[in-house]
Amino acid sequence: MLQYKQYKAINIPWLTEIPAHWNIQRNKTVFSEMKEEVGKNAKQYRLLSLTLNGIIPRDMEAGGKFPESFDKYKIVKPGYMAFCLFDVDETPRTVGLSQYDGMLTGAYTIMQVHDINPRYAYYYYLSLDNQKKLRPLYTGLRKTINVNTFQSAKLPVPPREEQEQIVHFLDWKVSAINRLIANYQGRIKTLEMLTQRIINDYLIFGCNKNQTWQKISDVTTSRWMPKIPSHWELSQIGKHFIIKKRIAGREGFPVLSITQQGLKEKNIASNEGQMANDYSGYQFVYPGDYAMNHMDLLTGYIGISSQLGVTSPDYRVFSLEDTIHCYADYYLLLFQLCYKRRIFYVHGRGAAAKGRWRLPAENFRRFTIPLPPIEEQKEIVNKIKPIQLKLEKLIQGIEQKISVLCELRARLISDVVTGKIDVRGVEVPEFAPVEEEAGEEETVLAEEKANEQA
Repeated sequence: MLQYKQYKAINIPWLTEIPAHWNIQRNKTVFSEMKEEVGKNAKQYRLLSLTLNGIIPRDMEAGGKFPESFDKYKIVKPGYMAFCLFDVDETPRTVGLSQYDGMLTGAYTIMQVHDINPRYAYYYYLSLDNQKKLRPLYTGLRKTINVNTFQSAKLPVPPREEQEQIVHFLDWKVSAINRLIANYQGRIKTLEMLTQRIINDYLIFGCNKNQTWQKISDVTTSRWMPKIPSHWELSQIGKHFIIKKRIAGREGFPVLSITQQGLKEKNIASNEGQMANDYSGYQFVYPGDYAMNHMDLLTGYIGISSQLGVTSPDYRVFSLEDTIHCYADYYLLLFQLCYKRRIFYVHGRGAAAKGRWRLPAENFRRFTIPLPPIEEQKEIVNKIKPIQLKLEKLIQGIEQKISVLCELRARLISDVVTGKIDVRGVEVPEFAPVEEEAGEEETVLAEEKANEQA
C-alpha cells in the first residue's frame, strides 16, 4: 500500500497528521443527537442491540435481562449511529451503525449523520474504539464521555468521493478477514461440540460400553440421561453436597468472579468491569468449594476454588460433604455439563425474558445425579482430562490465529481512515459482505450494563 504524497499536521489527541487535502470538522457539524423515545408505542418497534456485529435485531426469546418497560428506549433509523459513552474501556463495542428501524436502550447516544458517508464515520469511530483511543475525553470512575465533549471533538474528513472509495475498500477487505475468522470460529465450535460429546458420554455412560444398562424412568431426567450402567445408582445433589453462606464481614480478601473459564480473581484495583462499593458483604469461598452463578442459567457457570476468597452473596457456594461416595472433579465436570447443555435450565424459575431465570435452592438439592462407584468416577476423570487438554490446546491454537486476524483488521481500518495509506487507486472486485460475529454472552452483558445505566 502507498502513502499519500503530502501530509499536514493537526491537533487531535489521537491523531497528529492527515493527508494535506483532507479537512478537519467538529463532530457537531456531522452529528445531530436524536432523543426521540418510543413512549407507549414500544410494541411497534423492533428491539435492537449494539454488539460486536454492529446494531442487530435482539431475540427476546434467547434470554438476558430486559427492563420492566421499554418506554424510555430511543428510536433508531437506518443510517443512524449509536454510541455507548460510558464504561467505554470495558464495553466490547461502543459504536454501531444501524441498518434497521427499531429501538435501542435510552442509555445510548443516538446520532443522525450529515454531509459525510455514515459508513466512513462508523469506520473512523470503530478504529478509535478498537484501540480505546477516546481516553482523553473520559471523566469519572465510569469513564464517561459527556455528549457536549464528544460533539466538540474533531474528526478528519476526506473529499466525499474518497470517502466512498475508503468505505468500498474496507467493506471488501474487512469482509475477507471476517470470512477467515468465521471459518476458524466454525472449527472451534466443532471442537467444542466434540469435547462436550466426549465428556457427556464418559460422565453418563462410563468407560465400559460393553455392559448392561438401566433405563431412567423419570421423564425430565431421561431427557439428558436416558440410561446409565446397571451397577450405578441415582441420587440427589442435596444428599452429598451442602450449601454454605458465610459472610466475610470485612474487606481485604481476594474477590472471585465466576467466568466461563471457572473462578478467576478479580483485579479490583483496576476499577475495570462491574465493581462493588463495599466487599464486606461478600461471602467466603474456601479452597475446594464450588461457586455457581445460579441467578442466570443462560450465561452463568460454575467452578471450584483453589484459594480462599469472597464472591457475590447472590451466588451459590456449596461444598462436597460425602467424600466417600463422590469425587469432586467428576461432579465439577458434570455440573459444568449441566450449564453447557442447559440441563439446569428446565429446573429454573423466574423471568427468563428479564435474565432472572435462576435455580432455586430446593430444586438444586433435589436435582438427580448419577452416582458411579467412586473409583470409577476417578477413572472417568482420568480418561477425560487428557482428551480435554488436547482439544483445548487445538482450540487455543485456532484462537491465536483469530487474534492475529483481529489485530490485522483493526490496524487496516485505522490506517485507511486516518490516511496512513492511500487506497484511491485500488480496484475493488465484486464480493459478498461478511459481518463480524458477536458472541451471545457479549451481547447480553453489554445490554445489561446499558439497561442499568438507563
